[in-house]
Amino acid sequence: MTEQGVQQNRTWDESVDFVSVGSGGGGLVAALRANAEGLDALVLEKQSKFGGSTAMSGGMVWMPNNPVMQSVGLEDSYEDGMAYFESVVGDGGPGSSKARRHAYLTEGPGMIGFLQERGVPFMAAPNWADNYDTYPGGKKGGRSIECPPFDASSLGEYEHRIQPGITAGIGFVAGSQDLLSLQNFNRSPRKFARTARVFMRTKLARARRKTMLAGGAALAGNLMKSVLDAGIPIWGDTAVTDLITENGRVVGVLATKDGKDVLIQARRGVLLAAGGFARNQRMRETYGGDQVPSGEWTIANAGDTGEVMQAAMRLGAQTDLMDDAWWLPRTLQGGGISTMDNARCRPRTILVAADGKRFCNEANSKMQVGKAMFAKDKVAKAVPCWLITDDRYRKRYNHTHQLRHLGRFPKEWTETGYVKAAATLDGLARICEIDPVGLAETVKQFNIHARNGEDPEFGRGVSDYNRMNGDPANKPNPSLGPIEEGPFYAVQIVPADVGTCGGLITDEHGRVLAEGDQPIQGLYATGNTSATVMGRTYMSAGGSIANSMMYGYLAAAHAATTAETAS
Repeated sequence: MTEQGVQQNRTWDESVDFVSVGSGGGGLVAALRANAEGLDALVLEKQSKFGGSTAMSGGMVWMPNNPVMQSVGLEDSYEDGMAYFESVVGDGGPGSSKARRHAYLTEGPGMIGFLQERGVPFMAAPNWADNYDTYPGGKKGGRSIECPPFDASSLGEYEHRIQPGITAGIGFVAGSQDLLSLQNFNRSPRKFARTARVFMRTKLARARRKTMLAGGAALAGNLMKSVLDAGIPIWGDTAVTDLITENGRVVGVLATKDGKDVLIQARRGVLLAAGGFARNQRMRETYGGDQVPSGEWTIANAGDTGEVMQAAMRLGAQTDLMDDAWWLPRTLQGGGISTMDNARCRPRTILVAADGKRFCNEANSKMQVGKAMFAKDKVAKAVPCWLITDDRYRKRYNHTHQLRHLGRFPKEWTETGYVKAAATLDGLARICEIDPVGLAETVKQFNIHARNGEDPEFGRGVSDYNRMNGDPANKPNPSLGPIEEGPFYAVQIVPADVGTCGGLITDEHGRVLAEGDQPIQGLYATGNTSATVMGRTYMSAGGSIANSMMYGYLAAAHAATTAETAS
């Protein structure tokens, strides 16, 4: 907290109504809403590229009863959305209060409409199921929406200043729905046709020398364009180092820009939307508990360093869920080029711990599987665990997103030890230091039921979400098949994360709460800087991005109703 120069004659270098700290979905949407409410807004980004974790994500936005799903005839309701929150999240802590859930569900559809009116296009994902679609209130599709590919040349001087998205390393202009087809392009005519469209789109963009963005980068690009079109200034390479208060109210920020300290007044409010602390070693060790406190496997945004969260904590802000993150079970193959990250969802694969036993429904959401790894690790080593598969799996699928490794593993995978191989399961177990007896018994029991498309132990393949991520050509269950044809293979799986999900406790307006649940006047927070409304769960694709956008939107609306601070 900076109380220096609390005097009324303080000299500000810049004075606006509303400051968004961070240029991800939360910060950009908040700036747009502030502008629509007649406020002068300013977006600050400490990195040279914009979009934050939103740009790096898959780009989906999860919102029950949204106007995009309504436009394609998919039914939903407030009641179903609330039932889903209650059945999945349960008691999610103060960040997931009834009031915050109510605000999310009542104001969320309007937020999507607000963005559509400002030129942000969304596509429906009618077959993208909620992560817990079998739970009360769950839906088989439509709540997750995404933007189509975006031509970055429309950003002018900002064309090359959007954070690279998850598809940047695979060589295709592909959104989240496209990625499902790319991985299974040889498994159904529909998947092949969609892959062909992605291929032609990419070729055409290269021929025209266009910078086409997809996934989260497309969402960030569209939001950036709307912000720029509205005349809202965006400052890059501007790091906020402290919050400035006056009589207990946050009235501005201290930032560093071009190597100089800059005092920026925020007459109506400051929104902290700068991500979590996944890249802050000390904070992870302090708050992470037994869930990988070092953060050695994180793939979070490089700007996830937590300093603005700490500034709010110095003001007495309450926190929650600080020991949790958005877990992402994945291999250690870099560059996002291996489809082995999602192999657990396909037939002829299982995950096992060092005792050779399965410990979860492998095809469940990333968050569920990551948490299961930590739980199992308390009784047998499961961090990392092992993906086990067979030669029929190897023959059947494409193994990189470049589409040139159909039916064969890249040579370097086995040469470097990324993929372990052995003629027998016993030999594979010994190479990986897995209990061979445990593995043999696990595979034997798994195969008995998997041949019939059943998994009585964990229910794999029962939900639409499980089946969506499986092999559409595999019968009777897209998620299940026996592991029986040697040689056999193993790949190490680690519980990586895409960011922490705990932080400052906020109310339904996005106001940061101090002791006694009293709001810190003038201070708001959203996204991974705050404790998520989704508690310790990930409700569906786009949940974290929607959470960030939603409470940024609400924060700006609330700030517009407050009285101006003294000048």
